[in-house]
Amino acid sequence: MRGKLTLLAGVCASAIAFPAFAQSAQGAEEDDANVIIVTAQRSNQRLQDVPIAVSAFNTEALEKQQIKNTSDLQLTLPNVTFTKGNFTGSSFTIRGIGDLCVGVTCDSATAIHMNDAPLYATRLFEGEFYDLAQIEVLRGPQGTLFGRNATSGVVNFRTARPDLSGMAGNFEAEYGNYNSFKLKGMVNAPIGDTVAVRLAGFYLNREGYTTNLFDNSKIDDRDLWGARASIRFEPSTSTTIDLMAQYFHEKDNRMRIQKQLCQRDPTGVLGCLNATRDYGTTNSNTSFVGVLTSREFLAANGIPNIFGLGSLYGPDPYAGVVNPADPRVVNTDYKPTYFAEEWIVQGSIDQDLGNGLKVKVSGNWQQTKVDSSQDYNNSVQNRAGMQAGLNSLAAAAAGGIPGLPASYFAPIAAALIPNGPTGVLCTSLTDPSGMGAYGANRQRLCSMTPQDFDRSNQDTESWSAEMILSSDWDGMFNFLLGGIYGKGGMSENSYYVNSFGIDYLTGLLGTFNALGRAGVGAIPGAQVPPPGFLGTPFYRNNSDQLDIKTYGIFGEAYFKFNDQLKLTLGARYNNDNKTITARTTLANFLVPFGGTDMFASPYLYGWAVTGAPTSSRLQPYDADPATACTINSTTASGILTSANISGCEPFQVRNVKFSQWTGRAVLDYQITPDNLVYASVSRGYKSGGVNPPLSPVFAVPEGFGPETVWAFEVGSKNTFGNVQLNLTGFYYKYNDLQLSRIVARTSVNDNVSANVWGLEAEAIFRPTRELAINMNASYLNTKVSEDKFLSNPRDFGAGRADAVIIKDITNGANCAVASNTGSATGVNGFVNQVNALINSGAVTGNAGANLQPTTAFPSGSGINSTGAFSICAALAGLAPTVGAGFGGVTVYSSGIPVNIKGNKLPGAPDYKFSAGVQYDIPVGDMTLTPRADFIYTGKSYGNIFNGNINRIDSYTQVNAQLQLDGPDKKWFARVWVQNLFDKDAITGLYVTDQSSGNYTNIFTLEPRRFGLTAGIKF
Repeated sequence: MRGKLTLLAGVCASAIAFPAFAQSAQGAEEDDANVIIVTAQRSNQRLQDVPIAVSAFNTEALEKQQIKNTSDLQLTLPNVTFTKGNFTGSSFTIRGIGDLCVGVTCDSATAIHMNDAPLYATRLFEGEFYDLAQIEVLRGPQGTLFGRNATSGVVNFRTARPDLSGMAGNFEAEYGNYNSFKLKGMVNAPIGDTVAVRLAGFYLNREGYTTNLFDNSKIDDRDLWGARASIRFEPSTSTTIDLMAQYFHEKDNRMRIQKQLCQRDPTGVLGCLNATRDYGTTNSNTSFVGVLTSREFLAANGIPNIFGLGSLYGPDPYAGVVNPADPRVVNTDYKPTYFAEEWIVQGSIDQDLGNGLKVKVSGNWQQTKVDSSQDYNNSVQNRAGMQAGLNSLAAAAAGGIPGLPASYFAPIAAALIPNGPTGVLCTSLTDPSGMGAYGANRQRLCSMTPQDFDRSNQDTESWSAEMILSSDWDGMFNFLLGGIYGKGGMSENSYYVNSFGIDYLTGLLGTFNALGRAGVGAIPGAQVPPPGFLGTPFYRNNSDQLDIKTYGIFGEAYFKFNDQLKLTLGARYNNDNKTITARTTLANFLVPFGGTDMFASPYLYGWAVTGAPTSSRLQPYDADPATACTINSTTASGILTSANISGCEPFQVRNVKFSQWTGRAVLDYQITPDNLVYASVSRGYKSGGVNPPLSPVFAVPEGFGPETVWAFEVGSKNTFGNVQLNLTGFYYKYNDLQLSRIVARTSVNDNVSANVWGLEAEAIFRPTRELAINMNASYLNTKVSEDKFLSNPRDFGAGRADAVIIKDITNGANCAVASNTGSATGVNGFVNQVNALINSGAVTGNAGANLQPTTAFPSGSGINSTGAFSICAALAGLAPTVGAGFGGVTVYSSGIPVNIKGNKLPGAPDYKFSAGVQYDIPVGDMTLTPRADFIYTGKSYGNIFNGNINRIDSYTQVNAQLQLDGPDKKWFARVWVQNLFDKDAITGLYVTDQSSGNYTNIFTLEPRRFGLTAGIKF
């Protein structure tokens, strides 16, 4: 008899529901019926018999430990973390490996499944858990049996299936602080003897967690609901057919990021410094908008500097702006919006073939949409410094500036300052046509404060089909054989950055581009470009289409040599094919005012008049920098077509294919019925992808390769009387781990090798019938194992005193100049000499830029280099000649790289610990159960460059509840509190690029929540 193994019904490795002790043989048999069954090996097995590090949460465990969503789930799992992402995603990290790759062609390291079917770009993590039979979390690479493979692990959500045995249902209501109101319910109804239907759903509405000082409103609220319908049909004892459809919907003012932190850079070269994460705002003089609307940039390009919205060396619009030192208080003039929906439709047939053989055929269809917008800097700009430039625009639009025709400037003023220079300021909305405020339909947002906001949206659709044939024979040999095929697609994925400053500069630059070519009109037949703007008048990184085809063939063989010793051997062939069509647009080509489609502009293919100077030409738009874009022939009018150009593509189109063999070998030994030991080796794989096109173009890898891991694990699962203890040790050797960094407002992925090892302990202890305690603890060590040189966006000078960090005034990006001889004096002298040449007009042909000499960063900045505003291309061009006179210099267009070997992987806490205790108190025929949970998560780092500024401190969380269960648990009432001490702990961070200001976006725990929940069951 296996009574000791089944003392605890609902047992999981780290989350438990606690029944009474078995008091007799009959009681033990009843407990056997309640033991958690998992499908970690694609067949039903007791949790304690599976030679894999797997935790499983049944319905009661989810309720007892207040696991209401994925953020709660990660708190009580060893070596598991969860955080929101910078755009509209999230990262579920297992043993230090999560979604470190960011981009539309990235696969998830942690595979998310529902009822064993893989999900793609799911919004499942955003909703509330409801009517689930179980959640299984498999830690470690699943190189054989699951979905599209996974290098860190699998989270498998198992929905409750219809029950043919009788009518049943439940309903619960909850009210909490933040005026939070939640409903959940389920009804199960048999229809005859062979069919049952189950309907379930939830609804949640609450006020915002965050106070907005700008209008004293509450933001970061939630308004979401979900529904699921399931049908089970059992035409015979050997056939089971399941159908399920699920829908999720959210529309509210949720924030993607909680706060922005910055050690403000007074020089403006970096925006934010490199030593601390302060409650400051970035110096926006460093941004793309700041440099291209500056008087210095305009003068260097021959545009009257009276149109400048400020100076690179003067106060910026965020100077003096207060960033409240509270993660739950912001000051923003833009209200965030969030929309998400998801359809999941599944079907499966389980057929017993007889003779110990079973076959399962299943299919999954999924469609997801997400659309989110938020203040780009979570702050309010001061428009005072812009007033002189706005006055100049209004004067030019009225014909008040000699030599500047009003017809060229009036369209800008009408679009951006319709009520004059002191009235509202209008900013383009995220218009897919690319026209924004300058289009015939005026897609714009107008307010008295300058706006800057972003938008992230995505539409996906996918389906997969899988078949598994398995045996259940009495002999020593059994097998499982299967195959899966899937197709996924993304019809839209865009990331926008909109700003009044971008509208202003694209209108101004476009107009002067057109105005500067008016003289070509003297050539007979030439069609002079009319007034226009440079499209797009906002930043848009657009993946227009993504197509994925994938298939896998897998199998495992099980050799049971005797009642104690078993060997598992598995193999899988993986094949992935991805095609991506993408482009990035920002001030790329001239577009006449008043149109309806930017790409219908006659200057899409450039402009080149026969007989006109080459300098008068307008270059074509080119989305693919891999081929040189060239004008091959001119026309009398100057209007070109695709026949006049070569190498100028409207989209970057890439196709990549990957295939890998993976698998595992496991040897497990059942020492006693209550004690299991095992050792395994497995190989995991995650396919590579394509980096999106950048604007401007930088030297970054065009794509990134697949990542693979060899994982070695030993473990033991034990029950000693009233104690259950599971121990695991593991070592991973990663090759080409995918890591993301931000370059030119775009996520770029690299590959790096790493080693990971750790320990995990999980225990359940029940000293009496009434008292139950569960604990888990883990240690994790991660380290980059190879020499890998990357530039740190926070410090392009790589800590060198003989380097100068440059803010490029032509695009807002940074570069670095370093001495070849270690001479700080020499490299500073070189930069100052080049700036003097730029100021004199010797470089650009336009004098008066007034660029200033190099300057030191403040004490305590974490930067050893000096900094300066300059032009990186000019520095690179003059380095061989002028630089030679200063001892020799090297210009690093993407920063001076540093070796990250030995650095820890991001999102990998060194220690985790959790403990929960509950005590069942009989109250007549009812039960009163107090419970408390304590969770500790150790320190980690937010990105691969580590350092104090990227450190995420350790944090704790305490949850508590008191539940009263009625007779036979037909009803319950529960008072509860989560995050009892109201910790605003950071769970993850994301560093933006230099053209945005190098600030840090942070993601935090939810604040303290408390409330009352009551429910009934029938």
